[in-house]
Amino acid sequence: MDSERTLEFKMMIAAKKKRDVRKSVRQSAWITLDGGFATRPCVVLDLSATGARIEIDDPRTAAAGFRLAFSRDARSARQCKVIWRRAKTLGVKFVR
Repeated sequence: MDSERTLEFKMMIAAKKKRDVRKSVRQSAWITLDGGFATRPCVVLDLSATGARIEIDDPRTAAAGFRLAFSRDARSARQCKVIWRRAKTLGVKFVR
C-alpha cells in the first residue's frame, strides 16, 4: 500500500512539472501597447494553451505586459506577461 502511494505521489509531481505542448506556428501577429494606440509587428514562433514564444525586431519596445493580437484589428488578442527575454525572442505567459 505504501509503495502505491509513493508511485501515485511521484506521478502527480511529474504531471505538474510537465509543460503544455507547444505547437510550432510561425504566424504573423502584433503586440498592442498603450491601450491599443501603438502596435508592433512580431512573429509567433510557437504557441501553447498557456503561452507563446515570439520574435520581435526591437524587444525593448515590449513592456512587461501587453496584448498579443493575431489579427491587425486586435479582436483575437490575448493579454500576456513576459516571462523571459533572449535577444529578439520573448517567452510570454497568457494572463486571464
